[in-house]
Amino acid sequence: MTDPADLRVLHLVTAEEIFFRQQIETLERKGVDCTVLVVPGAEQIDGDMAARRGVREYLQFFPMVRRELRRGEYDLIHANYGLTAPYAVTQFRLPVVVTLWGSDVVGFDGLVTKAFAWRADAVTVRSEEMRELLGREDAYIVPSGVDLERFRPIDRGVARERVGWDPDGTHVLFPYAPDYERKNYPLARRVVDRVESALGEAVQLQTISGVPHEEVPYYVNAADVLLLTSRHEGSPNTVKEAMACDVPVVSTDVGDVRERLAGVEPGGVGGSEEELVALVREVLESEGRSNGREVVREVSWDRIGKRLVEIYRDVL
Repeated sequence: MTDPADLRVLHLVTAEEIFFRQQIETLERKGVDCTVLVVPGAEQIDGDMAARRGVREYLQFFPMVRRELRRGEYDLIHANYGLTAPYAVTQFRLPVVVTLWGSDVVGFDGLVTKAFAWRADAVTVRSEEMRELLGREDAYIVPSGVDLERFRPIDRGVARERVGWDPDGTHVLFPYAPDYERKNYPLARRVVDRVESALGEAVQLQTISGVPHEEVPYYVNAADVLLLTSRHEGSPNTVKEAMACDVPVVSTDVGDVRERLAGVEPGGVGGSEEELVALVREVLESEGRSNGREVVREVSWDRIGKRLVEIYRDVL
């Protein structure tokens, strides 16, 4: 059996999102030697649509990958996000693991993913929904992990003072920028407006964007409830981070959210706008924390890292 310390892995990625960096850090702590290549032009995107880059940048990536493969001695290639799959599977020397994030199984990105991911030795997806969309029954379900040290319960009053929110107000957190189209801010706005009308009191819909990751736990803990209204997701980290803080979550039925929130109260998954309104109102009236932290421990980064190493061993 291959020891993690003997593994050299070349990671291909469209952008170094925070959860990707945490994945690399976890693997390196376990002794895996990781080298990362990023598609040129990553600074052009905001995390919403990798397609903002043109064909030129993706063509430039081919020689970059080939040069690195000639220069380095690797045991396997790990392609992260479906648009990196072509660069991995069109070489025939090393085993390939492809990790899909969520939006790469739908739309144009989904077409590219499905055209190339079938040639990978192993594919990981975030949820059963993604596996069905991909149409590959042997895909491993591996959610992205959560940092339980950084995301932890913090006194709500302390958190609100830190982020500058009204200490006596009622705050619903939409943890993205309002113009992040796939996250569907207009639905969140309608839900909060209806909850405010039903309760007869002010409810603030808070958004965050461009906040340093080390500050995000304070925003999460300052909220009475985190509201996710996305049209589609894989395994949204914001949900797991709120759970780790014991902050209630109300979400649309996307990705693995229903599975993650099973047994977590208060909060839940709504299949319609009316259900989302009812759930948010229920959480605000309860005025309590959730039991999310004890449930989310099963997807700590340590456990996810162990699973990835097992998959690496399987393909070697």
